[in-house]
Amino acid sequence: MSIAAVDTAPLIEAEVPAPVLLTVEEAARCLRIGRTTCFALIRTGELESLTIGGLRRVPADAPAAYLARRRAERYAA
Repeated sequence: MSIAAVDTAPLIEAEVPAPVLLTVEEAARCLRIGRTTCFALIRTGELESLTIGGLRRVPADAPAAYLARRRAERYAA
């Protein structure tokens, strides 16, 4: 079977579910901040996270929730 004969359409069309958890690096990219800053937000409790085994994960909706809180604080001031 040649490479040209491989049907890649099912792979492209397959629905990949949105991630439920993000790595700290992925969350940092979502927020357009550095990894160290993201860890600082987690340490202070400003960005929700959890530990699974030895891995730190951020719920997929946590970056948006963090931004919503920051915007609300900004407009309240």
